[in-house]
This record gives sequence, C-alpha cells and structure tokens, in this order.
Amino acid sequence: MQTGDYSDFKTGLLDQVSVLRANIRSGTHTSTTSGTAHSLVQGNVVILPADWANDFLLYCQSNPVACPLIGVSQIGNPALPGLGRDLDIRTDIPEYQVFRNGERAETLTDIRDVWRNDFVTFVLGCSFSFEDALIRAGLSIRNVEHGQNVSMYRSGITTQSAGRFHGNMVVSMRPFKAADAIRAIQITTRLPNAHGAPVHIGDPALIGITDIHTPDFGDAVTIGSDELPVFWACGVTPQVALENARPPIAITHVPGKMLLTERLNEELAVL
Repeated sequence: MQTGDYSDFKTGLLDQVSVLRANIRSGTHTSTTSGTAHSLVQGNVVILPADWANDFLLYCQSNPVACPLIGVSQIGNPALPGLGRDLDIRTDIPEYQVFRNGERAETLTDIRDVWRNDFVTFVLGCSFSFEDALIRAGLSIRNVEHGQNVSMYRSGITTQSAGRFHGNMVVSMRPFKAADAIRAIQITTRLPNAHGAPVHIGDPALIGITDIHTPDFGDAVTIGSDELPVFWACGVTPQVALENARPPIAITHVPGKMLLTERLNEELAVL
C-alpha cells in the first residue's frame, strides 16, 4: 500500500485496516464491512459497459440522495486514484454480485476473470460512513453492536428515471429512541455524500414496507418498544434500477459488503 504524502493520521488509519484490506483482496474476508475501517469512506459500486455508462451517470445525477456519486473510473481502468492509490476494483470488494440481463446470476470474490476493457466503475457514498460519525457522537448503532449487516428494504418511494434506469428506492433502517433520532438527523445532514438526512421516520407502511422484521437485504435487528425506525436512502437503489434496465452485464457489491477507500469521512463532509 502506497501512503507517501498522506498525513500521519491517515497513514495510521490505513495501517490499522491493512490486514482487513489484504484479507478482502485475497478473498479471505467475505462478510459485511459495517463497523469496520472507522473514519474511512466506504462505497457502493456499480460497474457497467461503457455504452450504458452515460444513462447511469444521469440516473445518479437525478437521484443524488440515493446515489451520491463520489468516484468514476476511466473506461477499462480498474484503478480509482481519486479514492485511493492502492485500489483495484477487481479484487477489493468482499463479494461481488454479477447481473446478466437484469438477473442476479452469480456472486464472486474476484472479478478479474470477467473484467472487460469497456467497463466503467461508479462508486457511490455509503451509510456505513455516517455510522462512524454517529458512533463518534455517542449514539448506539444496533447492527454494529451485534456484528450484523444493516437492514435494507425495497420501499415504495420512486426515484427519478434517467435513460434506461428507473425503479423504487432501497432504504436502510436503524432504530433509535426519539432524542437520539433527532441527533442522528443533525449529524447525517452534514454528510450528503453518505446519503445525508433520513428520508423517513416511523411507520414503515407509509413508505411501502409491509414487514419491518423481514428486510429484503441484510439482517433483521431488534427494535425496542421505545424506539423509532429511522430510514435513510441506500446505495442498493441502483441494483433495483439494474433489474429494470436489464443491461447485458453489470457488476455491483453484494449489499453490505463495500469498497473501503483511502478517503476520510471528514473529507466528504459539509459544514
């Protein structure tokens, strides 16, 4: 890992997660990255053929809350130097989801054998980045406490269509007591590149979720009788749009298993 010119603080953080990053690259770590790599930006990933890239770029620009774009590669280049000097998008995600004609076809821990010279990689901000900010503020994150993936649901909230991409928003949920929910809103508002403030609080039926105890992605977590479910836009939203657009091939991260970048969460914050 090249860390020249990085601050001592950032170099120290990268050293702390170097074993995790190496295990991801080798295929040893294939589980969620929630609660790991504190202070470092994590990213959702979508990889598409170049002739589909412009439509997807427009989709991200039209839906910045669900799809906050933080990086785009050059055509055919697996590197993302703006997000880290040592990143290789073909090996650096714990588990990849391969879509073929909109269908989830297979999962892989290394995509070098299916890599194409016309692929373009998009990296979107992730709520795991604001989990770090919430924890630093003294809030308790249920899925992190229990070592689980975050709960994610297909909602009834529509996104703005762009080209061939369309579909409803996927949301992630974390339960909080009312006072903590207010604090969570305040904290995440300054992190628009990690989905920003919640899109809904309270009754899940109001956003089309029929059973909060059965998430569509990730793990179910307990919700106390004195807690409110708080919902944020989620970077799995593009996977629903991929199902609808049906490109011949697309590759994403498996929900909850993110790209660890070399950027600090504070570098993407506002205010």
